[in-house]
Formats: sequence, structure tokens, C-alpha cells
Amino acid sequence: MRKLLSLTLLALAGSTAFAGGYRVSIQGQKQLAMGHTGVAVVNSAEVAFFNPAGMAFLDKKFNLSVGVSGLFAETKFQNSQYNWEASTQNVGTPFNIYATYRLNDWFTAGLAVYTPYGSSVEWDQDWEGAHLVNNIDLKAIFFQPSISVRVGEHFSFGGGPILAMGGVNFNRNLATNPLLSVDGQPADVTLDAQGINAWGYTAGIMFNPTDKLRLGMNYRSEIIMEARGGDANFNDIPDFASTDPRFQDQKFDADLPLPAEFTVGLSYQVTDKWMLAFDYNRAMWSVYEALTVNFENGTSSVNPRNYQNSSTYRVGTQYKANDKFTFRAGWYFDESPVQDGYFAPETPRNDSMGYTGGLTYQLNGKLGIDFSFLYLHFDEVDNSYNHYSENGNIQPFGGTYKSSVFSPGIGITYGF
Repeated sequence: MRKLLSLTLLALAGSTAFAGGYRVSIQGQKQLAMGHTGVAVVNSAEVAFFNPAGMAFLDKKFNLSVGVSGLFAETKFQNSQYNWEASTQNVGTPFNIYATYRLNDWFTAGLAVYTPYGSSVEWDQDWEGAHLVNNIDLKAIFFQPSISVRVGEHFSFGGGPILAMGGVNFNRNLATNPLLSVDGQPADVTLDAQGINAWGYTAGIMFNPTDKLRLGMNYRSEIIMEARGGDANFNDIPDFASTDPRFQDQKFDADLPLPAEFTVGLSYQVTDKWMLAFDYNRAMWSVYEALTVNFENGTSSVNPRNYQNSSTYRVGTQYKANDKFTFRAGWYFDESPVQDGYFAPETPRNDSMGYTGGLTYQLNGKLGIDFSFLYLHFDEVDNSYNHYSENGNIQPFGGTYKSSVFSPGIGITYGF
């Protein structure tokens, strides 16, 4: 049970950046369509997320970008040795709202509200991996007020605090042992932690050495999500185990670190109509050496995870065909931080490639409609989780995972 709780809480922490197991970056329709580049791109109020320093270079006094995406994720699992098969199909709706206002020639303020993920994982109840997870539902909203200060014609800096608000609901079976059941229904536990709030910050700079070239850098700090007083509720506990304190409803606390991220990039205006962009992102996932969970009864658990730092490489392009239509496309490669032997079905992901595209239709000088799509293909992986133990015995669980995500999106851009 102790290991169960620690694994569950780690899923909460990791999934803030892993959309229910998938690291899906969907923080703006324009920039998503360009391979989710943006640290050195000044297209719209979306820059408030990608690099708040760039808000000072927006042409219009007021800028608003609002968008929503449908996230359709699928994972298939197979273990040919035991003839096991399972799948999970999930839908999410991540959204974003960005607004900026230029107070004078050198000072701009902005607000970003966004969901860092919008998905869940729901395997069949009591499937072969149910002792690790049956389902997990994660919700979070980030609020980020920012400022941007322009120094001359070529340089700016900016940043601001980030308030993260979220919660998790998780269910898994307590054991693989069929005796721990009632009338054939395996004993399970549902963990629920809501109202988790934490603070971090973002800071960035932007430099325009020429009229065609922009350079950008952005840092997003580690955020410690402090889960306090979460509820663990147990179901289908047989009579012989009902008095066992391990299976009594109780509270738990844990500190859950979300990794810092550092992004650098550039954009180049090849012609008046054609732009290219490149971003490099480094996520400091090595913060997950282990997760410590403290329980109401005074015991604690340390669960090793041993994640490694990982990189994402992004390329994007934009072509303004005329005053009405602007077309975009992009690609990125996202490394997995999960090492061999730590591959768990609550975060079933491996290295992936994202293919993106989209367009803007400009209704008039103030209002445009943005369309985007993302297809995210994960490398097929044959891996296992080797750190679950029952009655003192390690019980590895593994097989072949195939995962993909498709996400169409729509948004509006308004400015004057």
C-alpha cells in the first residue's frame, strides 16, 4: 500500500507536464501550428506564455488570444508472452487565454491563463496492470501575470509569478493476489487530492540584433506542489483484512516537484512573408530521484523514480500569403525522461515526434481566426516497471506500448 500511494502521487506530479502520460504542449494555436516554437516569435498575445519579454515588441496596444483544443489520446498495450491486451482512449480539452496591454513605449503588462495538460488515463477496471493503475484524472490551471520592459529598439526583458492550482483522482487495485477481494471484486483504493496550490515564476529576455533576426531565452522555475490532507478510500476489503490499519481510510501529505525548464531559440524573417523558427527546450526531470510520502499514522515511504533530464527540439515556419491568410507548419522531437525499468502505465510514453500545422484567417484588421492541429506519434516501446513489490517479492510488469495523440484546435486573435 505504501508503494501504491507513492506511485499515485508521483503520477500527479509528473502529469502536470505529461498530459495523463503524454507530454503534450498545447499553449496557443499560432505557436502550436509552428511546432510549438515561440521563445523568439512575436505573433500575438501567446508570447506571454512562451517568453513574456516579447510582449514589449507587439505592434498593437491591446492584444487578446483565446484558444481551445480537443485532445484525443490512445495507448495500446500488449504482452505476447501472457497474451495480455488492453487499451485506453481518452479525450481532453486544454485551453488558453492570453492578454497584453502596452502602458507606454517601454512597459507592457500581460496575463496568461492556461491548462498545462487536459487528459486522463482510463484502463479497463481490473485489467492485468490494475495493481499499478486503473484510472487517473488530473486537472490543473496555471495563472501567470507578467510584465515586459523594452530597453531601446533591440532588447527587452520580462517575467512574472506563476500560480498553479490543481487536483487528482486516482484508482488502482491493492494487490495481484485474488484472495484480497470480495465476491470476485478485487480490493482497490481511490486517492483524491484537491485544492493543491503552488507558486513558481517565469523570466525571459529577447534580443533583436537585426530587423530579420530575433533571439529569445526563457526560464520556468521548478514548482513544488504541496499535497496536504489527501483522502485514501478503500473498497472491497475482505473481512480478514478489514481491521488491518494499512487498509483503513486515512490522510496523506507529499511535496511534489515539477521540473524547471529552460528554452532558447531564434526566429528569422527570410522574406517579408516567410519566417523560420527554432527552439531548444531542456526539462530538469532529474529532480525525480525519489518521492517521499508521509502518512497520517506517522509512517513514510520513499519510492525511487530515477528520471533523467530530457530535451525537446522544435522547428516551425510561417508564410503570410496575403492580408487574409497566413499558413504555418512545424515539427518537434521530444525525449522521454523515463529510464528502462521505470516504465509505468500511468505515464505510458516514450520518445515522440510531433507534426503540426494550421492557418489564420484574418476577418479584418482587428480580428482573426486561428486553426491548428497536432499529430503526436510515440515510438513503440517494449519496457517494464520493475519496482512494484508484494509480500517482499518484486513483480515486474511490462509489455509493448503503442501511443498516439491527435489534437485539432481553434482560437481567435484580437487587437487594436
